[in-house]
Amino acid sequence: MLLCILAPVLVHILHLCSYAFLHLCSCTSSTCPAQVPMMSPNGSVPPIYVPPGYAPQVIEDNGVRRVVVVPQSPEFHPGGHTVIHRSPHPPLPGFIPVPTMMPPPPRHMYSVTGAGDMATQYMPQYPSSQVYADVGLSPHMFQQFIALGSVGVGQLIALTLGLGADAHSTHGRSNFRDERSSKTYERLQKKLKDRQGTQKDKMSSPPASPQKCPSPISEHNGLIKGQSASGVNTGSARNKSGRGKGCTQVDSEIEEKDEETKAFEAFLSNIVKPVASDIQARTILLTWSPPSSLINGEANETAVPELCSYEILLSSTGKEGKYRSVYVGEETSVTLNDLKPATDYHAKVQAESSSIKGIPSEAESFTTLSCEPDTPNSPRIANRTKNSLTLQWKAPCDNGSKIQSFILEWDEGKGNGEFCQCYMGSQKQFKITKLSPAMGCKFRLSAKNDYGISDFSEEVLYYTSGCAPSVPASPTLTKAGVTWLSLQWSKPSGTPSDEGISYILEMEEEASGYGFKPKYDGEDLSYTVKNLRRSTKYKFKVIAYNSEGKSNPSEVVEFSTCPDKPGVPVKPSVKGKIHSHGFKITWDPPKDNGGAPINKYVVEMAEGSNGNKWDMIYSGATREHLCDRLNPGCYYRLRVYCISDGGQSAVSESLLVQTPAVPPGPCLPPRLQGRPKAKEIQLRWGPPLVDGGAPISCYAVEMSPAEKDEPRDVYQGSEVECTVSSLLPGKTYSFRLRAANRMGTPLINGADVTEYRLEWGGVEGSMQICYCGPGLSCELKGLSPATAYYCRVQAMSVVGAGPFSEVVACVTPPSVPAIVTCLQEISDDDIESPHFSPSTCLAIRWEEPYDHGSEILAYSIDLGDKQPLSVGKVTSYVIDSLQPDTTYRIRIQALNSLGAGPFSHTIKLKTKPLPPDPPRLECVAFNHQNLKLKWGEGTPKTLSTDAVQYHLLMEDRNGRFVSLYRGPCHTYKVQRLSEFTSYKFCIQACNEAGEGPLSREYVFTTPKSVPSALKAPKIEKINDHICEITWEYLQPMKGDPVIYNLQVMVGKDSEFKQIYKGPDTSFRYSSLQLNSEYRFRVCAIRQCQDPVGHQDLVGPYSTTVLFVSQRTEPPASASKDTVDSVRTRRTLSDEQCAAVILVLFAFFSILIAFIIQYFVIK
Repeated sequence: MLLCILAPVLVHILHLCSYAFLHLCSCTSSTCPAQVPMMSPNGSVPPIYVPPGYAPQVIEDNGVRRVVVVPQSPEFHPGGHTVIHRSPHPPLPGFIPVPTMMPPPPRHMYSVTGAGDMATQYMPQYPSSQVYADVGLSPHMFQQFIALGSVGVGQLIALTLGLGADAHSTHGRSNFRDERSSKTYERLQKKLKDRQGTQKDKMSSPPASPQKCPSPISEHNGLIKGQSASGVNTGSARNKSGRGKGCTQVDSEIEEKDEETKAFEAFLSNIVKPVASDIQARTILLTWSPPSSLINGEANETAVPELCSYEILLSSTGKEGKYRSVYVGEETSVTLNDLKPATDYHAKVQAESSSIKGIPSEAESFTTLSCEPDTPNSPRIANRTKNSLTLQWKAPCDNGSKIQSFILEWDEGKGNGEFCQCYMGSQKQFKITKLSPAMGCKFRLSAKNDYGISDFSEEVLYYTSGCAPSVPASPTLTKAGVTWLSLQWSKPSGTPSDEGISYILEMEEEASGYGFKPKYDGEDLSYTVKNLRRSTKYKFKVIAYNSEGKSNPSEVVEFSTCPDKPGVPVKPSVKGKIHSHGFKITWDPPKDNGGAPINKYVVEMAEGSNGNKWDMIYSGATREHLCDRLNPGCYYRLRVYCISDGGQSAVSESLLVQTPAVPPGPCLPPRLQGRPKAKEIQLRWGPPLVDGGAPISCYAVEMSPAEKDEPRDVYQGSEVECTVSSLLPGKTYSFRLRAANRMGTPLINGADVTEYRLEWGGVEGSMQICYCGPGLSCELKGLSPATAYYCRVQAMSVVGAGPFSEVVACVTPPSVPAIVTCLQEISDDDIESPHFSPSTCLAIRWEEPYDHGSEILAYSIDLGDKQPLSVGKVTSYVIDSLQPDTTYRIRIQALNSLGAGPFSHTIKLKTKPLPPDPPRLECVAFNHQNLKLKWGEGTPKTLSTDAVQYHLLMEDRNGRFVSLYRGPCHTYKVQRLSEFTSYKFCIQACNEAGEGPLSREYVFTTPKSVPSALKAPKIEKINDHICEITWEYLQPMKGDPVIYNLQVMVGKDSEFKQIYKGPDTSFRYSSLQLNSEYRFRVCAIRQCQDPVGHQDLVGPYSTTVLFVSQRTEPPASASKDTVDSVRTRRTLSDEQCAAVILVLFAFFSILIAFIIQYFVIK
């Protein structure tokens, strides 16, 4: 049932595949027919459409079924295969329609005989000769296509879909040929030729020509493309013959070209391997000859190229290893550089000409010479103490010769660039001793073998351990931002400039409750703390540390971040009624002040509804302003912005205000127009200077006779001229003019003044009403001295307000200075004076006050009980000669030529107590390597919370004092010193008042060291009364000779007596008595040759050796045994006896515990 459903679909797919293949063949006619293998995914063979006269044959080869199209003949009936016959259905149209245009195929039922076999019934097939004729495809080409591989539905679909992209490509037939498909193609082509050869013997007649097959011309409206009227496809025949001829010619040219290329490649490959000469450790010379024209003793006819390039291939991993190109050029010799010494190399040469490369030559093998070692890496620090440095290093490449020794050099901590040898040997580490704390030394390393010494490594600087750093100064603020603070600090006092110290910066946010937290840990002396809150106070302290520990934190300082710019103020609004000459505006503060209070507001105004020329009309802290001296009937735009410590805000939205219009101002008198007549005159006038903010709508002319004061209107209208008639000749008339706008006409003056308004201000453009009343004078108080003020007056009547008078400026007289503000103490860290002492000095500063018109000449500082101090024109001063640990109340006033100004506010400052004097330093214990120093009075172990701290310093080799100890203890042991060497020390005491003065220099000298203890002497018996005692030899100690003192004790209860003193290391004792015990010991004595006199330093005695004298037996063997027993007995020392007893005791203890565990407890 499934096959019935899929059969029509397969028919459509096969139709499309056939058409696509024919189209592909027509597009690639210039490159011969394409051969496309197709595989079936399920192994079944679909129906194949073949030209008339041909039949498909299914062949199975190694499990792969292939369809071969062969000519059909009466004799050809292969058994075991199904032959697909032609169906009686109508022929296929001349073009293959798309699936949506194709008519549904007839439904047929097919029976499947087995997997992979075709149906036994005939399958429908349309004749395709017409399709072949459309594209000029011969059946032989189609047969070659079908014979190349198995046809499967999946591959047919892939071929159909892929033809759209590759059908017009000139290289379409080679796109699918990978290595596997090429081999399959060659194998199938070979089998096809063999099968065709077999079929030629069986066939008695040639295959029918497809051009002679009948074509259904009548079904397609006449002639088919490429056919003549007689039905012969002449065009197709011509195309076929042309294609075959062109394809044969191209193949012959390619074969001829391939032969020439192969011959030329053979010529380039006939090159001899290069010759190695002048072999050095890192260079070699390679030479070679051009390719030879003789191949196997015969001359090669290939033309020798004029220009040939060569490529040298080099390998250091064996002949079969990976080769890399090291030279490309036209020369026949090259010098290779940068080779590895004592390394096996293999070199080949390859010739190339005209982009054709020959086969590389045989490999030439050579070995570079050995040389001195490579430059070693710098030594690294393995361990450090206050008096030693342990260095380690790795061996560099020996370059073919074993490294014999390493040479380590140092600058002895002098830092002058001069190096001397401190170690030479085969070890890979060395310990430098007898150094000073916090001492920096430079080192460099080289290696030596049989061929020489390598270059020195890079210089490295290492420091010995020192003491923990002293308390650093508090950090200072370099720059502040809205969300960041930049801080810097300095190294602790007494720290060498080249000592590596790290710092921890800790911060505490105000009111956070989390305490101090680290913000930075590094070696820099500055840091920027970011992501802070604006306008917020933060506390900081810094801690210094090195490998020895941390210092105490510095004093806490407090800094604040800057405020941000304030927000935009609210749009201003009008307060009260809008008058014709002014109005009052008010505004609200911004919602966000940026973290700082608003210092002032600035109001700007522009005339006109669209005016952009903004003028500042107000600047102050109040949030309202009276805008006056405006013109009636005009538009004004106003905006406001604010300023704080954080900066200037953006401007607010603008407010548009229009002042109301007023009646126009007075007009100029009318003038006479022409000559007056007897009974009439003609008048003319101009508009008033002030229109009142509205256009003039009407003029009124009044006339009155000279003898009467009874004016009457003679004209009203909008014209600016009129004619007055009905006058009496010879009479005098007076005329006056007034104008009117939409607000009316101005009132005639003549009313009494009811009051006066006085405006007063420090800025000419910003004055406020300070008096309003009927008086003709006013007294103003609370003015600032030496300040310019501006005023103007205006009269008022029942009619209204008159115009303002001229602005008058006046200046108040000078006065005494203003009060001093911002009086504060200067911290000790900000004072750079070397003579400043916080115990007897106080530093203050202030801001210069306003001088009130007279220059400030001096300042008077009041200290309370003491006489006031008079200082010059300064803003800071250090008050000295004060009492330590005393509180003072300080205030200050400024003085000028007019007198003294008021005192400032009072501040309380307290001097610090005096730093303690340095204690007396003394040496209480010493030896050749240690000095125990003591100072002051106190217990050896004192808590670190004591008020007084001590700082002990010692002079190093460079003549500078370095810190040894800082703490509350009263003793310190200086260790790892050199014998008979003088050392300088000084000490200072510190408390909360600061560091006290340094003491004088104390010089302590270590004594010479006594010789070390010798090993137990060896005793050899000579005879019954003589024995020989020998002991080890000690080298002279720094030029001082060493002698030895040998003592003996006879018996057990006697004392040791000296029997020898001298430089020898052996002594014969001849007072032996038989059957007696003798105990011997020896010590070394250093004879010091001092300028002050001779001195002997006696070292400790060696271990006592017991010797028992016994009679010697006559037999030699017995004598030998006795000597051996004596030697064995005398070699057992007291310490060894104790060790044996201890081992036996431990053994018996373990044995008893074992017995108790297993036999008693269990």
